[in-house]
Order: sequence, then C-alpha cells, then structure tokens
Amino acid sequence: MLMHAPVSAVRATGYSLREGSPEFDDLGPALDEAEALGVNVVELPVYAWHLIVGGTLLDDRVADLRRALAGRALDYTVHGPLSINLMDIPERLGRHEAVLKAAIEISGAIGAGHLVMHTGMVRDQHDDFEVAYSRQRDALQRAGDIAAGLGVTLCVENVFRFGGTRETATPSKLAGELEAIDHKAVKATLDFSHAYIRCAENRLDPLAEIAALAPHAVHLHLHDSFGRPTEMWTFDPAEAVAFGEGDLHLPIGWGSIDWDALAKACHFPPETIAIMELNPRHWRELAAQIPVLGALAARFSLASAQPA
Repeated sequence: MLMHAPVSAVRATGYSLREGSPEFDDLGPALDEAEALGVNVVELPVYAWHLIVGGTLLDDRVADLRRALAGRALDYTVHGPLSINLMDIPERLGRHEAVLKAAIEISGAIGAGHLVMHTGMVRDQHDDFEVAYSRQRDALQRAGDIAAGLGVTLCVENVFRFGGTRETATPSKLAGELEAIDHKAVKATLDFSHAYIRCAENRLDPLAEIAALAPHAVHLHLHDSFGRPTEMWTFDPAEAVAFGEGDLHLPIGWGSIDWDALAKACHFPPETIAIMELNPRHWRELAAQIPVLGALAARFSLASAQPA
C-alpha cells in the first residue's frame, strides 16, 4: 500500500521586513534580498511608515509605496498598526476603526491579500471584559465588510498581556470569537510564540490552545522563544535573550517551542501563508533560516487532512 505524504496547508512562505526608512528609500534593497533568498512573500511593516495621519491616508505616499513594490516576483502581506484596539473604550473606538479602515485601504491599493492586526486588549480598570469583546465583534464585522470589498482578509493575531493589559484573548477564546463573527474576510493570524507566552500566564495547555485556533488561521507568524512572560528587569534586549524571557523573536530552533508537536497537533485552512518574524538583531541568521522555515511549513497539514 502506497503511503502519501500529507498535503501542506501552506501555499507561501516568507518573512517580515525590517522597519527601515519611512521614505521607502531602503525598500528596494530589502526586496532584492528577499528575491535572492527565493521566498514567495514578504510582510510589510506598514505600522512603521508614515502613510496615515489622523485616520486619513496620505495618497501620495501610498502611490510612492505602490511604485516601490511594483515589478517584483513577490506577493505582499501587511502588518497594520499594532496599537489598533477594537476592545478599547467607546470614546476611542472610532479612532481605532478609522486607522484600521485606512490600513485596509493601503492593503487593497498594493494588492496585499492579508492584513495582520492584533486582537483587542482591555486596559481600562472599569471596563467589562465581555462588553469589550462584544464591541470588538461588532467592529470586526464592520471592518470585515470593508475588507471583503477590497479583496483583503483581516488576520486577527493572538497576543499576550503587556503594558498594563488586564485581558486579551487566549488562542481558544480568539477561536470562539471568530466563530461567533463568522465572516469570510475575518480570520486569524496564529503567532505560536505569543500563544505560548499567553498560555503560561494562565497555566493553559499551549498545544490544545494553539490547535483550537489553527483551523481559523490563514496566516502564521513563526519565531522562537522560551514561552516565558517577562518578569525580570533587563537593561538591554540582549539580556532578555540571555535570560530567555519575553517575546524574543528568535530564529526557529533557538528557543524551546516544540515545533514537532505543533506540526502534529495543528491543521490549517488551505492557502495559508507562513511568515517568519525575526528580530533584526538576528538578521545574520536569515539566509540559514529560510530552508528551516520552508521545511517546517511543509509539515503543517490541511484541516481536512487530519486523521479521523
């Protein structure tokens, strides 16, 4: 009897570009490097570029970006502003939605099919968690309608508690929220390291939590860590790496994430995109990491292909 290798759910692999100049004058060499490394896709740090002012697009700069990206043998995804928070209090929610709408329009203008945004966080001491989740569901429905009209999928990324955050979704909670929203243009970005850190905060089983989110995740962020929340004071980011604490964005294999177990436990939708998010401090490892990324992504099977 012939045994067939499982079909990978991942259609494209690549990495997130370093932030660089807001004028895009170093974007060309960065894209040259990506093409030379043979990746399919790069993720653009739109959050770090001056393309939005007060919730409004700077159309001339968006046009500059389009020109800088044209004519390449690459696909693009976008990481939107990290500070968008659809669980924020009602008095600020409209500003978050305006910035998200602008990020969706940028993504549509440059032909980026995936826009990564972080799931919401509750920081206000008087806010009710479930009311905040309800605000986010409604806002994601509205944003999803805008995104669908421009051929963009919102990819809501799981995060962990930081900066005074009282609440943010665990991977399984985010999966439940996406199921409740049930919008064709609102899916997940699964960040494995973030998931390990969030699970450590609540002493949850990371494999079970990650496996719950995987069927909703059309976009993956891969980087390594030791799955530890930041507890110690460190002076320099290199010290955090030395102690193995926090969201380190290490090369795959440098931390303690159990990638073998994840490859067995997780099953993803077809056409998933896998992006490596490498800390710029470790850029010298990039070329060696590309085949590691590709080999790992090839092991992520389709949700429909999981064993009965």
